[in-house]
Amino acid sequence: MRIALFALFALTPFVHAAETDCKNATTQMDMNICAGQEFKRSDTLLNQAYKQKMAQLSPEQQTKFKAAQRSWIAFRDNDCAFMSSGVDGGSVQPMIYSGCLQQKTEQRTKEINDILHCEEGDLSCP
Repeated sequence: MRIALFALFALTPFVHAAETDCKNATTQMDMNICAGQEFKRSDTLLNQAYKQKMAQLSPEQQTKFKAAQRSWIAFRDNDCAFMSSGVDGGSVQPMIYSGCLQQKTEQRTKEINDILHCEEGDLSCP
């Protein structure tokens, strides 16, 4: 019985996420779920751009780009943890954190897309 109850409670957020209408989210839980979903969408686009750029690079450049991306992810996550620290422990914290992650991820995706489409002769573009 305990296992069944644990499974029910463990799966509740996933079921709720599938039912959330993000265009009409009114509860904090729904807004948190929607913010998390928006971040995941932006992260998917970032990963696609990253993979495209990696395919264009030499092995040496790939190593540098990978290191830069790992450092950027650590910066993004730490900066967003700081930026949302004013509401630590509050119900709005996941939404603020996810919104920060989304904003920074979209900015990084734009940067990578810009270097994906460099104009010929631009020596500042890897």
